[in-house]
Amino acid sequence: MTPKFVLASASPARLKLLRMIGIEPIVHKSDYDESLINLPQPIDLVNTLAMKKAEVVAQNYHDSLILGCDSLLLVDGEIYGKPEDEEVAIARWQYMRGKMGRLYTGHGLIDTINNRQIVQCGVTDVYFADVTDEQIRAYVATGEPLKCAGCFALEGKGGVFIEKIEGCHSNVIGLSLPLLRKMLTELSYEISYFW
Repeated sequence: MTPKFVLASASPARLKLLRMIGIEPIVHKSDYDESLINLPQPIDLVNTLAMKKAEVVAQNYHDSLILGCDSLLLVDGEIYGKPEDEEVAIARWQYMRGKMGRLYTGHGLIDTINNRQIVQCGVTDVYFADVTDEQIRAYVATGEPLKCAGCFALEGKGGVFIEKIEGCHSNVIGLSLPLLRKMLTELSYEISYFW
């Protein structure tokens, strides 16, 4: 029996990535309160949050695979999630420009049919362009950075301000497709089952 595939996230970028590889998931936002978890290590933090999001949604499904994800950016040892407002986004970009950040995405996958779960983290290095204050203000004014961990969307306007990435491209967008394939394999599913 092929389980239903449930995305425990309202992220349009994650949904688009899944659709791109032929998976049409049920979308069920978790509404998990992220402020309940405060861990100092980025991998522990994103993995815990990803699994908590999946666990909340899994309570509603008994014949499914539930995928929860969480992303953050680490720059100079400082953890960044979504910026609170435009001023924070501008200040953050002024700090990040010309630097390298490490993007962490936790992936929590729960198999409610076989009562199994797996959690893994994708890590990608992102090199930011040395953009001007004017470019930063114009970008923040679009509203895009306010919706994204790390204050940029690689797949959107923010992509023009990224010099290069080292590691998984889709991980930066919010879901590592190669990592998802490996996790499914570990749970004895082929990605092709969901096409």
